[in-house]
Amino acid sequence: MRTTITIDDRLLDSLKQRAAERDTTVSRLIEESVRVSLAPRREADEQSFELVTYGSGSGFTTENVDKISSLLELDDIERFGGGR
Repeated sequence: MRTTITIDDRLLDSLKQRAAERDTTVSRLIEESVRVSLAPRREADEQSFELVTYGSGSGFTTENVDKISSLLELDDIERFGGGR
């Protein structure tokens, strides 16, 4: 279907450039953008994220992780042994 829309000149220039880069037409880019915009969004896409962790999953540390010296001391103890 043919229709007329009003687009900002700079936006149209960007569309023309992108269309040339993708070897497609401005009309096709606009159509694809509208499809994406109108597609129903999944709730998971909007509200959640996945936290990826590694290792054995041991508990939280009781060390002060805000102080570098404390972290370095903990690392030294783990590597070289010893106690406090």
